[in-house]
Amino acid sequence: MPFLKWWPRVTTSTFRDDLIAGLTGAFVALPQGVAFATIAGMPPQYGLYAGMIPAIIAALFGSSWLLVSGPTTAASIVLFSSLSAYAPPGSAEYVSLALTLTMMVGLLQFGMGLARFGALVNFISHSVVVGFTAGAAILIAASQLKHFLGLTLPRSNHLYETLLGVINRLDEVNLYAAAAGTITLLSGLLVKRYWPKFPYMIISMLVGSLATLLMTRTLGSEVTQIASVGALPATLPPLSAPHFTLHNIKMLAPAAVAMTLFALTEAISIARTLADRTGQNLDGNQEFIGQGMSNIIGCFFSGYVATGSFNRSGINFQAGAKTPMAAIFAGSLLIFLVILVGPLAAYLPNTAMAGILFLVAWGLIDFTHISKILKTSRMESMIMATTFFATLFLELEFAILLGVTLSLVMYLNRTSHPRILSIIPDPRQDDRSFTSDPMLPECPQLKIVRIDGSLYFGAVNHVKDRLQEMQFNNPEQKHLLMLASGINFIDMAGAEFLLQLAREKEAAGGRLYLYNLKEGVCVHFRFSNYLLDIGTDYIYDTKEEALSDIYGKLDRQICANCSKQIFLECQYQEKAKTPVATV
Repeated sequence: MPFLKWWPRVTTSTFRDDLIAGLTGAFVALPQGVAFATIAGMPPQYGLYAGMIPAIIAALFGSSWLLVSGPTTAASIVLFSSLSAYAPPGSAEYVSLALTLTMMVGLLQFGMGLARFGALVNFISHSVVVGFTAGAAILIAASQLKHFLGLTLPRSNHLYETLLGVINRLDEVNLYAAAAGTITLLSGLLVKRYWPKFPYMIISMLVGSLATLLMTRTLGSEVTQIASVGALPATLPPLSAPHFTLHNIKMLAPAAVAMTLFALTEAISIARTLADRTGQNLDGNQEFIGQGMSNIIGCFFSGYVATGSFNRSGINFQAGAKTPMAAIFAGSLLIFLVILVGPLAAYLPNTAMAGILFLVAWGLIDFTHISKILKTSRMESMIMATTFFATLFLELEFAILLGVTLSLVMYLNRTSHPRILSIIPDPRQDDRSFTSDPMLPECPQLKIVRIDGSLYFGAVNHVKDRLQEMQFNNPEQKHLLMLASGINFIDMAGAEFLLQLAREKEAAGGRLYLYNLKEGVCVHFRFSNYLLDIGTDYIYDTKEEALSDIYGKLDRQICANCSKQIFLECQYQEKAKTPVATV
């Protein structure tokens, strides 16, 4: 019962904010639901049904405070491409397959949540989220250009096709529609800027609708020709059920897997974005379960595949939502709106909706973090830019996966190249703490290094090459002391490497010594007896113990001719030879 965790956060203030956000989201969901259903090849009312019960269930059993589930453009496109080959879009058979596919997707999502696959959210880096959000915001704005300008364009799945279509038909722009959209946009900006406590989206929607009505009444609909959403069916979501047969399961299984991965990626990406904005700790496993339950229950109320909606979630965030109560209100109020004001949607102009979505898209672009990423990290900038352009020019699911894959590649590249520093005791400090100052002299017989990173199969070759390079530059340093405090993990390959290194040092007349080895990294050593093979006498807990013991194993003749006095023991030896000498 995850809702018991956030329920104490509900107060009179948050209740009011959530109610306003939910009402705003419900109004916006009216025209969007019809559009999404049309894209999906479903009857128009099914887009509304998909935004009702699924939104409520996902809010109750998910993890995100601000995510709103429902039909989306991308999910509708995937549904259409998956089912149109098996049944005519809009037919009863097509609807039955869509409901069956929705149940299969929900079961897979729920199972992945129980299997704790929610850790996948940890692989979506902040740079991926910022890039994906900015790209999605531009896609949202571009998709609304035709409505804002009053153009009639064929549906397109690609940004460049949309932009070219608008450019090629600039001479057909409906100036009255553009004026109404501009009035909506400006009124929203003014309310948000000067009266932030008022619901600027609802106010701007009303202002745009009134402006459209005034122009139509004054000039006539034949002159203005401003398209509206159209009357919606005033009905409750009817009960329904999936139709499971072996043939249907076999036929829909590939589509179900693809839809599951895509829907979860989209929902988790949006939830992660909102969590970063609000400082929430997101539970990926619970979000998987919530998304799964929303589709499992939703298919019994005529809802097709629902997932996290960028449009509705963005509006929810921008409208000031504080808790999941906003999504519950949005789903609940949508039911009543369809019954009460469904016919009135005929007066809601498409251009006003486009103006509102422009505001949402602008708010989704995180200019602050984009600037920080560009200034601080070239690698993160490349990840962000790649995800951004992939979102614009590739399918959304591939854009996210590309960003995640690139993040993993960069991470593996970093971990496979741990930093290896040459360190020496600092004679300027009383405790002779280790330092990496390259200007200080090293012991001619003992090389001391510190490894910052895990010693696993991917990093072994890099460590080996670096140590061989150090040995080549200073062949007389036959002894090697490895400060292991920076090593957090050693796998079997790393243990084999240390044993091989110890044998090579011993064959050359020296030794391998380990100092400050963490207890947690010794699992493979204990189980495989590598500690015994390396020699427990050469593994030390303290720096003083290590240096004192190692100093006794150095070549005395070389020490006698050395005047560097690297260790305190060197000073004692010098005093023994020349009692009157001063340090």
